[in-house]
Amino acid sequence: MPREIAVYGILLPTLLPIFIASLLLQTGADWLLGKLGVYERVWHPALFRWCLLAVIFGGLALPLYR
Repeated sequence: MPREIAVYGILLPTLLPIFIASLLLQTGADWLLGKLGVYERVWHPALFRWCLLAVIFGGLALPLYR
């Protein structure tokens, strides 16, 4: 996997599109978990959201760097 992606002559790191995709996935998961009422049972909802983003991002980025 290349370390940079060229977009209109601008070099972007490979992790940037993965981070944007993980933000979109986290937003969808956040909406679903909010509708299911999971955040009412979580001790610290903001920390839970951040950890969810870290897990999704790590899961998407890990296969690139093996």
